[in-house]
Amino acid sequence: MSDILTSPVLTAPLLEVASLSAGYGRSQVLFDMSFSVPAKGAVAVLGRNGAGKTTLLKTLAGEIRPMSGAIRLDGRDVTADPPERRARGGIGHVPQEHGIFARMTVRENLLLGGGGAPSKGDIDEMLDFFPKLGARLSQTAATLSGGERKMLAISRALLGRPRVLMLDEPTEGVWIGVIEEIAERLIELSGRMAVILVEQHIELALRVADTAYVIDRGTIALSGPSAQVRDDPDLLRYLAP
Repeated sequence: MSDILTSPVLTAPLLEVASLSAGYGRSQVLFDMSFSVPAKGAVAVLGRNGAGKTTLLKTLAGEIRPMSGAIRLDGRDVTADPPERRARGGIGHVPQEHGIFARMTVRENLLLGGGGAPSKGDIDEMLDFFPKLGARLSQTAATLSGGERKMLAISRALLGRPRVLMLDEPTEGVWIGVIEEIAERLIELSGRMAVILVEQHIELALRVADTAYVIDRGTIALSGPSAQVRDDPDLLRYLAP
């Protein structure tokens, strides 16, 4: 693949989160969270519904202003940066919903990726990465399957040339036969860039990721290498509804 899916090799953590607290108005959701993400490899963020996973991604993307703490990207403090500046700096975000423009065609969605001016080569690279999209270029995004919509949302984010790609439930609403294809693409991406994965399929997340963080009531309750977290007897307790 070309440079669009290749990140420079860094020895220090690419993304550092220090004592991060955040929420909505007076309602605090995240409490004193600290962790780091390497320049390459996937990090899984797990937890039951309402634990704070989506809030964390929105805070990292700049959609929610932290109550306290710091976010550093490649050593630079981006805590006060708006979403647009963070995106230009290399933080890509594929939200759980609204990652595409439903009334636009697949081609139009891709053309809007990367700040609205991706090259033909960049788009062709995305079509090689997700071949199913190549046969859907003239279709409106609203007519795509759940899996194809996720592929399109990921492609749009990648066209922005992120250094760290955050994905919120990328297999939600996706047919089981397509889930494995998306998982394979995420494994490939994690060998080229930093990936933060919030995912409801725990086994898939732990297979894709090198490291896992389990959030419980807005705090990191469990963390470590994915294999270690998978075997931890407390894991199911933190994931139970």
